[in-house]
Amino acid sequence: MVITAGVDLGGTKIQAAVMRGRRVVGQARRPTPQTGAGEVIAAMADLVMESLALAGVAAGELGAVGVGTPGIVDSDTGAVSRAANVPGFEEGVLLGPELSRLLGDVPVRVDNDVRAAVVGEHRLGAGRSYSDLLGVFVGTGVGGGLVLGGRLRRGLGAAGEIGHAVVQPDGRRCSCGRRGCLEAYAGRQGIERQARKRQAAGTRTVLFQTMEKMGRDRLTSGVIAQALKEGDDLAHELIEDAVKALGVALASAQNLLDMQAIVLGGGLADKLGPEFVERVEKAMKPHVFAEHPTAPVLPTGLGDLSGAVGAAISVASIGVARPRP
Repeated sequence: MVITAGVDLGGTKIQAAVMRGRRVVGQARRPTPQTGAGEVIAAMADLVMESLALAGVAAGELGAVGVGTPGIVDSDTGAVSRAANVPGFEEGVLLGPELSRLLGDVPVRVDNDVRAAVVGEHRLGAGRSYSDLLGVFVGTGVGGGLVLGGRLRRGLGAAGEIGHAVVQPDGRRCSCGRRGCLEAYAGRQGIERQARKRQAAGTRTVLFQTMEKMGRDRLTSGVIAQALKEGDDLAHELIEDAVKALGVALASAQNLLDMQAIVLGGGLADKLGPEFVERVEKAMKPHVFAEHPTAPVLPTGLGDLSGAVGAAISVASIGVARPRP
């Protein structure tokens, strides 16, 4: 049976998983290095090797590696660019070839991180019962992916980029440089930017005290969740803004595509749990044209493994079964 590995690269963390067929047999994660592309790729290679060791699998048995990454991906060359949330990935980085070299020339295929996560959820997660599926993942930024007729939709290369759907004309500045994007309201980075702006203007909040207490250098999803538990007014306000923006964006997508289901995941959605997903579904419904029936909004089935599992599944066809030495 082919052994594959998947790596989910994010601005906050890197998650790796090793799969034997359709079963995860080893996994590992660590914070994303903030010191440049070389260190990020080295950490990805280390995590693959750590996952193999935890699975009891020899490196020589690894057939192929799939990678899900933010940014613009050239799947033919394995190059990544304009991944503003990952240090060193703003300009072109030959991620695929370099990771392959570090892993002993194992085949590596690179794809968009959210597309990989949508594949994972469609094949093994919450979306496995549906042939038409929208996946939206809320983490450092906001990304989306489409499965239509049982197949991943790529379009001209940017299919599913719901994070840059405009939910408020001339609204908050997004990391892409434009204004009013969903990502500016619901992405963790956009939430932090707004929280710092509000604090500087005199709004009281425990968000940054909580961040320091938890030993974080940014407002991670865990920090935001803890501030919500402590009843922080600003945290509640910013999450309400995120819920409303997601409701508008998902309703607009549903009005256009009439999907069978929507899966909502990513670090923020997974950390805040089913209640957050239910709030987004409630915020979506007033804007949906066809009220009955409408697509359910579901939490992920694979949690934070969606991306790594989807990336591993996507390379099963290019993997080479290697016998144990």
